[in-house]
Amino acid sequence: MPLDIVVVMDPIGSIKIAKDSTFAMLLEAQRRGHRLWYVRPGGLSLLGGAARATVAALRVRDDKAGWFELGDWSQIELGHGHVVLMRKDPPVDAEYLHDTQILSVAQRAGAFVVNDPQGLRDYNEKLAALLFPQCCIDTLVSRDPAELKAFVQQHGQAVLKPLDGMGGRSIFRAAAGEANLNVILETLGDGGQHLVMAQKFLPQISDGDKRILLVDGVPVDYALARIPQGDEFRGNLAAGGRGEGRPLSERDRWIAHEVGPEMKRRGMLFVGLDVIGDYMTELNVTSPTCIRELDEQFGLNIAGLLFDAIEARIAAAQAA
Repeated sequence: MPLDIVVVMDPIGSIKIAKDSTFAMLLEAQRRGHRLWYVRPGGLSLLGGAARATVAALRVRDDKAGWFELGDWSQIELGHGHVVLMRKDPPVDAEYLHDTQILSVAQRAGAFVVNDPQGLRDYNEKLAALLFPQCCIDTLVSRDPAELKAFVQQHGQAVLKPLDGMGGRSIFRAAAGEANLNVILETLGDGGQHLVMAQKFLPQISDGDKRILLVDGVPVDYALARIPQGDEFRGNLAAGGRGEGRPLSERDRWIAHEVGPEMKRRGMLFVGLDVIGDYMTELNVTSPTCIRELDEQFGLNIAGLLFDAIEARIAAAQAA
């Protein structure tokens, strides 16, 4: 049965379709005969306790010369029969959180929201990894510059990052005794006003920062290792990293087994785990990427797995 797929994303005219996982999802939904609706940026609202969206009918094609067409704008009330793909990129700021609250209203009215809006609020992508400490390297989260500095000194080298970034932005590699360490901590923590994450530096980053994708709690069989290039220590593709697909290792599968059941239970159907060496460093729930790269390298259809899971969940709910 055709579904109405309502997508909340950053401006579709600005995406890079060769790397955009949301675009892969839209292509697959259209291939299955589902109807696509694009939400105007900032187009979620509430009226009389009902969640609404300003939308236009959407058609997509895998052509970088022109990958989408929009119909006329209208307003719809979100509820039964709607599948909402919440795929807006971080930062997870107040406006993002307000949108998830509107989507919770839509969910209560019968819409199926991917990922679950409560989970999007609960799982900060840096902090959520620490809910599985058995999978993580030594990590400190603090506002105290002295405590953070002592952590760097203890481990010799550490990676310092804000809690609300993406794509490798504002991530620093710092060494004990480094002359710039104080200013790095001042910049990230704004003089002790903001939490900063410090993680022991993992030299295995030279072999890649692996992105493992979970679909309804089950790992895709291949990860994309994002390998730093030149004098860059960050492997993020947005920071110039090179993507190389690899089969999951036994340790990768163990980490996925530790994390996957809880993600499934919480309705987090599409999740990205970042793994360096043997350790998970982040748990991405807002808009995980790497579908297109893995599909191309291994002949996969990861968006197909996702829509299999969505359709199965909807069918189970209707049969209940």
